[in-house]
Amino acid sequence: MKKLWILFVASRYIFKGRNSSPVLSVLGIAVGVLALIIIISVMNGFQLGFIESILEISSYHLRLENIGKNNVENLREIMLSVPGVKAAVPFKEYQAIARGRRISQQAVLIRGVDSNTGDIDSAMMKKLEFEEGYFNISNQNDVLLGVELARRLGVYIGDDVTIFSITGLMSAQDADGTDTYKVRGIFRTGFYEYDCSWVFMNINHPSFNVNESDLKLGIKLVNRFNDKKSIALARKSLASYEDVKLSSWRDYNRSFFGALRTEKLFMFILVGLIFIVVGLNIFQSQRRSVLQRREEIGLLRAVGGTQNAVRLVFVIDGAIIGLTGAGIGLFVGLAVASNIPQFFSLVENIVNFFIRVLNSLTGFFGMTAAGGFSVFSPAVFYIKEIPSRILAQEVVFIFMFGFLSALAAAWFASRKAAKIQPAEVLRYE
Repeated sequence: MKKLWILFVASRYIFKGRNSSPVLSVLGIAVGVLALIIIISVMNGFQLGFIESILEISSYHLRLENIGKNNVENLREIMLSVPGVKAAVPFKEYQAIARGRRISQQAVLIRGVDSNTGDIDSAMMKKLEFEEGYFNISNQNDVLLGVELARRLGVYIGDDVTIFSITGLMSAQDADGTDTYKVRGIFRTGFYEYDCSWVFMNINHPSFNVNESDLKLGIKLVNRFNDKKSIALARKSLASYEDVKLSSWRDYNRSFFGALRTEKLFMFILVGLIFIVVGLNIFQSQRRSVLQRREEIGLLRAVGGTQNAVRLVFVIDGAIIGLTGAGIGLFVGLAVASNIPQFFSLVENIVNFFIRVLNSLTGFFGMTAAGGFSVFSPAVFYIKEIPSRILAQEVVFIFMFGFLSALAAAWFASRKAAKIQPAEVLRYE
């Protein structure tokens, strides 16, 4: 109860103050938290979309190489018995040239998988959005094409595609390595490289039997971040298979994921500069408040207030500013980040409204009208809508960053109040 006066004085200073600095500081913190949450959420949406497309469709979480055709089933059973492993899929791939109804040809990557892969690997199926058909490669001459590849070749469901091998794999059916396949599905992943150059085929097709050393086993984990633990457990069970190579997604995607991590780090730093500016504003505001209240501080010291108690008054002011600003920014930021497409649609409508007004005004002078505005135009970006992914740990970090920046600024500014001596201030009172 004896310390309640500190909270009372702090609340009086911030809510009954004579200037608008606390309001501006709260707005600064709120804008910083809001901007950082929205920017990082959109960045997460793009980055995690790319990462998950790579891991779930192409590279898998773990990969077994040099397995040999005769060891596939044994190795599948071994890997499925490892805790944390949810799927094991044999696959094989080679480069080829595809030609459809159009004369133009397209370089493609042929990925051979089992016909039941769609049932085994549910995570991959979530990333394969079929615009036509479905995952159907039960026949050896059935193929699935990326949506951009199908567009370039001018083919649809049921059409034929001619594929020419360019890597030395020769089909058992044609001496020149050429075969005709039936399109059974057209998929979209959102990753342009896959959509414009990938073909799924039945791994039992004769063309895959030419070189068995390229056969691999793709492993999916319940949690891909537990890859090191799963590798340690799997190697104990694979001790008798000396030639088998086991690697993680961290190994064969190191440079790409490292670049994404660096990009995100620098984005954090650049946007985080907002908090430094706001922190300096709070620091100067609190120092000015100390100078304006020298007599009041002297009086508090004279009636028994300690240096730490007086200093705590201004630290509480900073904490209130930080909590209020970070709380407002958190609430609004999460609301916007959870509805990113609607938010950007609203922004585009507002900007386009002013563009139309401007065009109406300039039209009287015979000037050329400006075009429409789009934040992420599909003509430029390969996206249907703007993705957003909110990660709880990052939101907590941003909130604490905003709050602690205000608290630290107030703490340093309060040192001036602790140095005020009652006798000097009240000498002539």
